[in-house]
Amino acid sequence: MKKENLVSVPFMVLGIVFCVCLVAANLLETKVVQLGPIAVTAGLIVFPVSYIINDCIAEVWGFRKARLIIWMGFLMNFMTVALGQLAVALPAAPFWEGEAGFNFVFGMAPRIAAASLLAFLAGSFINAYVMSRMKLSSQGKHFSARAILSTVYGESADSLIFFPLAFGGLMPLPELGKMMLVQVALKTMYEIIVLPVTVRVVRYIKHIDGTDTYDENISYNILKINEL
Repeated sequence: MKKENLVSVPFMVLGIVFCVCLVAANLLETKVVQLGPIAVTAGLIVFPVSYIINDCIAEVWGFRKARLIIWMGFLMNFMTVALGQLAVALPAAPFWEGEAGFNFVFGMAPRIAAASLLAFLAGSFINAYVMSRMKLSSQGKHFSARAILSTVYGESADSLIFFPLAFGGLMPLPELGKMMLVQVALKTMYEIIVLPVTVRVVRYIKHIDGTDTYDENISYNILKINEL
């Protein structure tokens, strides 16, 4: 088997954390928290971590490995949403008093679930694509700038898809636009704050894994999952 088709322990660990972050973010989205004058969903705590991991994977192992992890994250999210809908549909025991709370967390409206999954796919693939192309054009330099810019592109696409699909027609357009801008700004700020940690993690993984991939002559077709 070719070396590039093998999965290393660091890659596997990051892939697992990536999927856990996505599932956790979807569940945490059901709570709205107040941060000073701004109201945001609790998913903001963990969702940006998935973009940081996406940056790390695209930087170290390239777009093809990032593509695999993104589709795995999508599948895990889809399974969680589907199983949650099934659990909500099952009749509750007469003595159980947690039905309302359980249904609130796991009974995600199909519209919001579809918006979340589509936005995740678009944002994640754009993030990985920008990282990959910029690494080639910069000859591997300026990782910090590439990580921030790819996040801006990815998070912008995520917000542009999710909020109109999930809440379009349910709130005034100015409020919708404000929420989109706030989400992009806060998630990008999150990336900037933890950037020193991200840089060290990438440097460490490259050292122990002995991998630093440049995506030359590859296909960016998101459906070619078999190409590792």
